[in-house]
Amino acid sequence: MGMAATIADFLYEIGLLKRYQRSGWLVAGVTSPESIADHSFRTAIIASIVAELEGADPNRAALLACYHDISETRILDIPHVSRAYVTTADPRSVTADQVKALPDGLGILISRATDEYEAGKTLEAQCAHDADKLECLIQACEYRAQGHVHVQGWIDRTSVDFHTSSARQIAREMLDSSPIRWHDHYLYGGPSA
Repeated sequence: MGMAATIADFLYEIGLLKRYQRSGWLVAGVTSPESIADHSFRTAIIASIVAELEGADPNRAALLACYHDISETRILDIPHVSRAYVTTADPRSVTADQVKALPDGLGILISRATDEYEAGKTLEAQCAHDADKLECLIQACEYRAQGHVHVQGWIDRTSVDFHTSSARQIAREMLDSSPIRWHDHYLYGGPSA
């Protein structure tokens, strides 16, 4: 198989993340939860913001966040309650298998991003981890605003234990604001109002 074919196969596999739902929200009664890709996209945006605020490399933090859940094409999104009963492969080994047919440079890029994220030692990895938690918090706040009352546990668990002060500040603001405050500000207090 040629280089373009192996890249195409990898991209088709990654496309599964657009269809796989985040499973934990189903427990909370969200009937049509976000996809893993939805989560990863906003996580990458948040990671770049937190990294910029923290003086880290926003591009690197966003890259780590982009790849942080790619192993879930093969092991799916296991809800936290299930993790006490099942054993899953280390995301690093899953990613290594996913990228082994890719051209060396691409495989190394993706494997290094996964390794760095999972190790969590660099400031960029810590920003990406904080972004992962922040995205979950934001999503829970959005679901709560839509009337899903059983998401409070997610809000309580994800609004603590951040690595960075920027993430802690953003989390506090998320808890004290409305998901549509930006819209109301634009309509009633924005530049064109």
